[in-house]
Amino acid sequence: MNPMNRMLSTLIVAGGLALTLGGCTYYPVAPGEYAPYPPSAFEQTWAAALGALSDEGVQIVSANRDSGTIRGIKDAINVTAIVQTRADGGVQVEFKTSGNIDSDPTLNQRIVNDYNHRMRR
Repeated sequence: MNPMNRMLSTLIVAGGLALTLGGCTYYPVAPGEYAPYPPSAFEQTWAAALGALSDEGVQIVSANRDSGTIRGIKDAINVTAIVQTRADGGVQVEFKTSGNIDSDPTLNQRIVNDYNHRMRR
């Protein structure tokens, strides 16, 4: 085979390989967890409220996401968290304690502090 034909054959093979491999690009994905959408403000607030009650050892009695109400008890203290979406689209949470609050007078404030910490405030 003359050098010109050999070079032409080499170019044809190389071109065919380039066409074959050209459509096979691989981009590795960085390790980690991926969520398709970030959680909504309500979901973040709801999770932080549940977590704050748990942080203080409150036993959850009921949690109704639709009404935004979480009820729990710690010793003889009833704890309620109410998560609501405001008209402006923001979310607010309110914590209430009732019952024998004299047995742990700082419980409500500790829950608020835990909630704020979870919300990075």
